Amino acid sequence: MILVTGGLGFIGSHTVVALQEKGHQVLIVDDLSNSSVEVLDGIETASGIRPTFIELNLQNSTAVSDMFQHYSITGIIHFAAFKAVGESVQKPVAYYQNNLGSMLNLLAEVEKAASPIPFIFSSSCTVYGEATELPINENAPVQPAMSPYGNTKQIGEEILIDTVNAIDGFRVIALRYFNPIGAHPSIAIGELPLGKPQNLVPFITQTAAGLYPKLTVFGNDYPTSDGTNVRDYIHVVDLAEAHVVALERILESRSTEAYEVFNLGTGKGSSVLEVIQSFERVSGQKLSYDIGARREGDVIAAYADTTKANTVLGWKTKRSLDEAIASAWKWEQKVRKLL
Repeated sequence: MILVTGGLGFIGSHTVVALQEKGHQVLIVDDLSNSSVEVLDGIETASGIRPTFIELNLQNSTAVSDMFQHYSITGIIHFAAFKAVGESVQKPVAYYQNNLGSMLNLLAEVEKAASPIPFIFSSSCTVYGEATELPINENAPVQPAMSPYGNTKQIGEEILIDTVNAIDGFRVIALRYFNPIGAHPSIAIGELPLGKPQNLVPFITQTAAGLYPKLTVFGNDYPTSDGTNVRDYIHVVDLAEAHVVALERILESRSTEAYEVFNLGTGKGSSVLEVIQSFERVSGQKLSYDIGARREGDVIAAYADTTKANTVLGWKTKRSLDEAIASAWKWEQKVRKLL
């Protein structure tokens, strides 16, 4: 059984669907702090299978230990974490407690296991900080983190490297992904943040759906083609499929090193204004937005060199920015009953 922590979240739920489509049995653990139990229905609709679900906070070490005793867990995909860059600057202690405490409790159980349990870590391109070269490859230096969120990912990777060195046969793949967007083609699951969105695309779609009067673009004086931040926006289904490929790489003993890292992105950077233009193109409507001040913790530009993921992992993206934005808008319309 594959344990998916944070499996009712945006990326987690899509990965559960991809796992089930490949025949894997899934156990979801989620504390519902930024998700909803109704996502289970969406997973079932999208995949035809309802996974096992436990509502559990991974900071509760006793509950985590009980879960490992009750279920035969043969692989772990670890998503569960607070994830908003801006919020992490305001609430650093909560981010360190949650993101690192959860992982440590999982690894304490891995240490006890009779045989090593493959571990896929949801890392982030934020570990590169303000990259010195673009596109960013896996050998790029890990820069001082621009936010507590980014630092939890850096520290998380360091903890995993130490654990790999300590447990014979333990295999880890850290997936450093860029900016996931979009929704499953069934429109049964998608991105639905609780409260005000911290990420660009749900803010765009919620603004277009009438939840906000206008979108704020955080700064237009960056040294980029149009002055706005540049990011690598990857369709969430492409990203989910990469997690399955990574897990099966370890399960099938194809890892060449005990600890491997792969960047997951499209290899193309898109500015905030280009994403807005994509939305206007696929939706046929104008978006109301204004230019605000820069946001603390934001880097200028980040997009991936995907060569290693393409050649070594054997994975590449299949879906375009317009496809991702169109699916995100369709999902938003469904959620707001606008279809």
